[in-house]
Amino acid sequence: MPEPRYTTVTRTQGANAALKDGTVRPRTCELEFVEVAPLIDAFRRMVRGREFDVCELSITTYVTARRYGKRFTAIPVFIVRGFHHGAILCNTRVVRTPKDLEGKQVGVNRGYTVTTGVWARGALASDYGVDLDRITWVLSGDEHVEEFRPPANVVPAPPGKTLARMLAAGEIAAAIGVEVDHPDVRPLIPNADEMGMRALRERGVYPINHLIVVKDELLEAHPDLGADLFDAFARAKRIYVERLASGRIEKPTAIDELHRRVMEVTGDPLPFGIEPNRASLEELLRYASDQHIVERGGTIEELFAPGTRDLRG
Repeated sequence: MPEPRYTTVTRTQGANAALKDGTVRPRTCELEFVEVAPLIDAFRRMVRGREFDVCELSITTYVTARRYGKRFTAIPVFIVRGFHHGAILCNTRVVRTPKDLEGKQVGVNRGYTVTTGVWARGALASDYGVDLDRITWVLSGDEHVEEFRPPANVVPAPPGKTLARMLAAGEIAAAIGVEVDHPDVRPLIPNADEMGMRALRERGVYPINHLIVVKDELLEAHPDLGADLFDAFARAKRIYVERLASGRIEKPTAIDELHRRVMEVTGDPLPFGIEPNRASLEELLRYASDQHIVERGGTIEELFAPGTRDLRG
């Protein structure tokens, strides 16, 4: 009897390269990889139409989707991570310090629930004491989860205007997740990566961006599927980490170099499983609650498929 074949979206990167090139395979199924560019289009298609069996997904898109009963569940495979202090650019004619943002308008690329925005706003609040409710957040797009309604201090950008141009003109004080080349625009937080590394050393937090979700009916029909997929992703990731540690990546990217720095602190820059990531998960969920995206309550374990909650990889 042939093994089941599942349509799968995950952008090729170091941690999954061995899975996508066939070096590593799941034991109970085959994965039919579907390429979607840009990847955020796959997020929208998964949330709104459940078009894929297995899909990489933004973590805050996922927790928001859970709030509205979407029929897929995550496995604790955290495939994309990074620091977000550097994602905030400001217009120096308008503001110079994070606290200066209060009472101003700040742009957010795409939707309010975009993970980079959640982590960056969380850093403003926790590291600099910024009152996020005193800022008007200006969005350049809509939410992946259509049912979500942002708080009253979140507004769309004016028609015909881009956040980059608004920031360069000083119409907004700062923006998260945009690129602007203008003499008045600079990163709001100096030494941003060092601030991220400090959070890692002091709180054990290496921010999670993306995880892997699986359709609920597949997990229900095949109780071992979640664990099998976890194992396959973990084996592929270990190949990447070993190559990273031994210097065998010929042309390391900026992400590779960041993972290498994190590895010096943690040993594994991309640990999979709930327990090794509890501090990061707790902080992300606290930020999402404080920012009026999800309500507090429940456990971290409830976010993940049975059979994967105790796994480490």
